[in-house]
Amino acid sequence: MTDAVRLVDLRDTPLDVAEVIAALDDAESGGLTLFVGRVRDHDHGKGVDGLDYSAHPTALDKLREVAEKIAVEYDVQGVAAVHRIGTLAVGDIAVIVATTAAHRGDAFEASRALIDTLKAEVPVWKHQRFDDGSDEWVGTP
Repeated sequence: MTDAVRLVDLRDTPLDVAEVIAALDDAESGGLTLFVGRVRDHDHGKGVDGLDYSAHPTALDKLREVAEKIAVEYDVQGVAAVHRIGTLAVGDIAVIVATTAAHRGDAFEASRALIDTLKAEVPVWKHQRFDDGSDEWVGTP
């Protein structure tokens, strides 16, 4: 793992924004960008009651690989990515990604690439439960 990748994890416990910020604390960085993904109360015009995230056994390794890729491809000092698994309620934090860089533009670009690549490549699947009793799997192969 490169020195820039500071925190990568999948957890079945609540995520903490302060932990992510602390992991990226350094004197070199003038910018820290943070994305917090939360469970919303609707999707596709339906009310959402909650959801469950499942992860393939390789998901943590793939998440590390994605973080490493961002650290190499962007001019950043720090990279962090933490994703929740298990049962979540509306309002719970599902994912936190953050990057630090000397300049804000680099941090913004890297964080956007980090969340987009994570969503596209890390095998974590969402099972949504709707308030009408229906459900839906999202992101499955």
